[in-house]
Amino acid sequence: MKDNRAQISLEYILIFAISLLVLMIFTLPLADDSIKNTVDVSDSLNARYCMSNIAQAIKEVYGEGQGSKRTLDIDSDKQIRVSVSDSYISCSVKLKSNSNKQIKESFKSNLKKTSITLNEGKNAIIVEWPVGSENMLIYKK
Repeated sequence: MKDNRAQISLEYILIFAISLLVLMIFTLPLADDSIKNTVDVSDSLNARYCMSNIAQAIKEVYGEGQGSKRTLDIDSDKQIRVSVSDSYISCSVKLKSNSNKQIKESFKSNLKKTSITLNEGKNAIIVEWPVGSENMLIYKK
């Protein structure tokens, strides 16, 4: 009678171990995909936040006219190349799937076409419209 109980207990432990193994085999790859997607969303939102702050500074300087200046302190998680034109600012974010996502913010200004590279960490960006100048300037300090 004792041997019969021990055999039943061993069978329950074996079934539990196999069930746990099967569960791990199927859920770990799904969890990995979920984590990659979450990181992609986070990177995209961080880049959009940076673009939005720069666009807002450009709108303010353009609205205030010649002689105005704004300095932005932007903290970037990774290096981003920002393209600037007279009507929008954009950047490309590399996703974990090796594809790129284009992020664009529109505004009205008289900036000349240029680009700025935001390095990982703190960046000081200056947007100004010098007195007597036809065009605004944007540059990294």
